[in-house]
Amino acid sequence: MLNTSQVWPTVPIVDVSRAKDFYQNTLGLKLIKENLEMGVLVFEAGKNSFIELYKRGVTKADNTTMTFKVDNIDKHVNYLKTKDVKFEQFDMGDLKMTNNIMTIEKERASWFKDTEGNILCLHQDL
Repeated sequence: MLNTSQVWPTVPIVDVSRAKDFYQNTLGLKLIKENLEMGVLVFEAGKNSFIELYKRGVTKADNTTMTFKVDNIDKHVNYLKTKDVKFEQFDMGDLKMTNNIMTIEKERASWFKDTEGNILCLHQDL
């Protein structure tokens, strides 16, 4: 029944205008819906995917809330650094990050937080 339904993440935010600026100007996503009365923003993220942000409060999640699948992770990491995005540094045993990117078998990943404290990921299949 749900196997043909479109899915998009719904992510809590604290400050609507700050989050709008980050997702629209830093990440370059297209704002397609804005309801300031309800504190809701919806962005188009490409390939028929969407992100809904809603005013709620500080997230307590310490896990990745959404992942952007990219073809060239180095290009995206370098671009976001020019926008003053700070990347997380995770070293897990033998898995080490180089230039803010972790390589695990046939995958590469990098993590950063949005202005609201949500953990976002860039992911590239090799």
